[in-house]
Amino acid sequence: MTELLIEFLQSTGYYNLQLNEIIMIVIACILLYLGIAKKYEPLLLVPIAFGVLLVNLPLGDLMDPGSTGDVGGLFYYLSLGLDLGIYPPLIFLGVGAMTDFGPLIANPITLLLGAAAQFGIFLTFLGAMFLGFTAPEAGAIGIIGGADGPTAIFIASRLAPELLGSIAIAAYSYMALVPIIQPPIMKLFTNKKERQVIMEQLRPVSQKEKILFPIIVILLTGLLLPAALPLLGMLMFGNLIRETGVTERLSKGAQNELNNIVVIFLGLTVGAKASAVYFLTPDTLKIIMLGLGAFAFGTATGVLMGKLLYYVTGGKINPLIGSAGVSAVPMAARVSQFVGKEENPNNYLLMHAMGPNVAGVIGSAVAAGILLSILG
Repeated sequence: MTELLIEFLQSTGYYNLQLNEIIMIVIACILLYLGIAKKYEPLLLVPIAFGVLLVNLPLGDLMDPGSTGDVGGLFYYLSLGLDLGIYPPLIFLGVGAMTDFGPLIANPITLLLGAAAQFGIFLTFLGAMFLGFTAPEAGAIGIIGGADGPTAIFIASRLAPELLGSIAIAAYSYMALVPIIQPPIMKLFTNKKERQVIMEQLRPVSQKEKILFPIIVILLTGLLLPAALPLLGMLMFGNLIRETGVTERLSKGAQNELNNIVVIFLGLTVGAKASAVYFLTPDTLKIIMLGLGAFAFGTATGVLMGKLLYYVTGGKINPLIGSAGVSAVPMAARVSQFVGKEENPNNYLLMHAMGPNVAGVIGSAVAAGILLSILG
């Protein structure tokens, strides 16, 4: 009887629990706290955190690839959607179906703000190379600066799959911390007069313009950067079915049922990539530091481009909307609105900030295409 009891205890996770797994469980609980209690990107942070928790429980073998005649672990099969690059484009389909490109069409100069905010990607690429990462790894780390989780996951799965867990958690953590990270940077590079600028109301955008926009964008970018087609193609298709007026059922399906299912699978399997063996390394600490630098620099370059446009337009552009050029939609635009309203209670920057915000989504996908074309 005693031998049976000992054998049972030795077969439990309690007996086999290692220190590095305990650390990962603590990290998972912290991420759950941020997602649930602080409401930081909960739709993605909660599944990711729970995936981290599950994969670091010993003997579960959730990521076991199996062998001849044996079935592998559940997450091994679900994670094929990551490894094959399926989930991120499907997320972009949902994003496209939920996105109104009207503010960008009405004020196309804000495209420059979205482009400027992508400089963080390329600066971080150089920083990662300096710290000893290979060029493909540096490209995957650099994309964190675009503040676009699905794009970061897509690039990491293609260029540096061994870093996917660290890159994804860094990307989504900084996206969740947008309201904390961005305001000090925005205030540092602007003065009170600039932050108080009230922008003119945007012109109405016709349905014809909204229908033509995704078609024209995909023709221009798809021919220039074929590597970006999986992301940009799904983004623009999702937007097209939103705007046609005749595919409402497809649009709602992409926005709701399909998007929700993919978010669950994406979050859980991204978390499952963060096992203790791969996550608790010096490289992870470097990635977290580089990600913060990328995000801060992208915010700063967006604001500085906004400041330049402020002077070029004779004070008609509020530089604060430049911070929304990072593609954390719509949180970055809300931060622009919040900071602007702090300075001037009559300031309503949200719709103006949505222009660079959605431009940032396109910009990060274009940057991803450039990195894949060069490094893939």
